[in-house]
Amino acid sequence: MSVNKAILVGNVGNDPEIQYVQTDVPVARFRLATNETYKDKNGQRQTVTEWHNVVLWRGLAKVVEQYVKKGAKLYIEGKITNRQYEKDGVTKYFTEIVAREMKMLDSRGEGDGNYTAPANQTQNAVKQNTTASVPNNDAPPMDSYEEVDDLPF
Repeated sequence: MSVNKAILVGNVGNDPEIQYVQTDVPVARFRLATNETYKDKNGQRQTVTEWHNVVLWRGLAKVVEQYVKKGAKLYIEGKITNRQYEKDGVTKYFTEIVAREMKMLDSRGEGDGNYTAPANQTQNAVKQNTTASVPNNDAPPMDSYEEVDDLPF
């Protein structure tokens, strides 16, 4: 048996980028910052920030499109994936978290903020283009995803 599970609680670092890889298959992408605070040997407080690339598909992507903005505090649960691509003759490697569950932790007064990716959800969405950029991200553009049949659900 093996397990591939990541749980993150952090803040969204940029407005999510939403694109459609097929007519009604949205994908959302953003970076999530997690912080660790500790005291060094001199007793000084130190904070280390880690940046995680997060990808959400279908229903979760629609929720992100409507409600998630830069700075939002989120709980993300999913799997760690690694992929590679070639850019200018150099192979680049990229690690990201493919989310299966998301909880919005900011208090907005609406609903419970819990969202889980349904097994088979049909989207009737209007295609929208966004041009939000992802800071410090060498990943290829979202439209370079070719293997849509390799969806985790």
